[in-house]
Amino acid sequence: MTKEQEKEIRKHYIDNLRNLTILLLFPVHTFMIWNNFGSRFYIWQGENKILSTLIVLVNPWFMPILFALAGISARYALEKRTNKEFVIGRVSKLLIPFLSGMIFLIPFQTLYARRFFYNYERSLWDNWKYFFTHLTDFSGYDGAFTPGHLWFILFLFIISMVTLLLFRIIPYEKLTVSVEKMPVFGMLLLFIPIWFMYYLGNFGGFSLGKNLALYLIGYYVLSNDLLIEKLERNIKWLATLCVIGTIMSVALYYCFSYYGDLWINFIGWISILVLLIMAKRFLNKRTGLTEYLNHASYPIYILHQSILVALAFYVVQISDVLLVQVFCICIGSFLLTVLAYHLIKLVPIVRKIIGIK
Repeated sequence: MTKEQEKEIRKHYIDNLRNLTILLLFPVHTFMIWNNFGSRFYIWQGENKILSTLIVLVNPWFMPILFALAGISARYALEKRTNKEFVIGRVSKLLIPFLSGMIFLIPFQTLYARRFFYNYERSLWDNWKYFFTHLTDFSGYDGAFTPGHLWFILFLFIISMVTLLLFRIIPYEKLTVSVEKMPVFGMLLLFIPIWFMYYLGNFGGFSLGKNLALYLIGYYVLSNDLLIEKLERNIKWLATLCVIGTIMSVALYYCFSYYGDLWINFIGWISILVLLIMAKRFLNKRTGLTEYLNHASYPIYILHQSILVALAFYVVQISDVLLVQVFCICIGSFLLTVLAYHLIKLVPIVRKIIGIK
C-alpha cells in the first residue's frame, strides 16, 4: 500500500478527535491548580468549585477516548503490519519517549512541586537523584518517583503488547458478524465491563483494566463501519441522553460533590459514542491543521505538563488575579510547548527520543 493510498482510506475524524482531545489537556491541567478533589497538583492554589466543575464536565471521557481511539488505530495498523513491525513501532513511538520523558521531564516538574510546597532550594541534579531513590504515593508532589502524565504512554505500551497476541488468536474478522448484530442498546451496555474493569489495576484512579477494556472495544467494535453507521442513525436520542447526563453530572458535583464510579463510567462511555459520531459528521476532513497536529500533538502531549508546571510556579507569584493566572498559564504553556516542539524538531537525536517522526 502506497502512502497516497493510505491517506485516502485514513479516517480523518479519528485524527482530528484525538488531536483536539490532547489540546484539551491545557485547560484541564491549568484548572487542576485549583482543584477541590482533595488531591494536590504540582502547583496548587487552593480550592475553586467552578474550575473543578469544569474539569468534571470533560473528565469522564477526555482520557478514556484516547484509549478507544488507540484501539481503532491498532486495528488498521495490524492490517498492514507484521507483529514484528508493530512491536518495533510501539517501542519507538511509546517506550523510548516514555523512558526519555522519565529521565528528562518528570523530575523537572517534581522539582517545581518541591519548591512550591517545601521551599526546596537545591539543584535539579539533587532533585533528580532524590526522584529515582524515593518512592511514596506516585503523585510526585513531594519530589518522589512518579510517571506523571506519562502514565498514559506507559499504559498504552503495556496494553498494546498484551493484546497483540489476542488480536492474532481472535482476529477482528472473527467477531465482525456478532458485532454488526449488536443493537444500539447493547452498545450502551458495554459501559458495564468498562466499569467492572475500572477496579483492575487501579493506581490512584488511573486504571489499567478500564483502559484495556476501552482499547479492546475500540479494536473490535468501534472500528466497525456498519456499527458506526447504526449509531449515527440514532444520534439524536444518544446526544440528548449525553447532554442531559452531562448536565446532571455537573450539577451533582457542583451541588453535592458527587462523583460516583458507576455514573461517571456510564456518562463517559455514552460521551465517547456521541463524540465519535459528531466527529465523523463534522471533522472527517483533512486540513492543514490536521496534518500539522498529526505530527505535533503527540510530542505536545509529552512536553506540555512539565512546561505548564514550571510556568505556573512563576505566574502565581507574579499575579494574584485568578483570571490572569488562568489565562497566562493555559495560553502561555500552549505557546511555549509549541515553541519547544519546533525547537526539538531541529535536533535529530532529541527529536527521535521524544517521538517526533
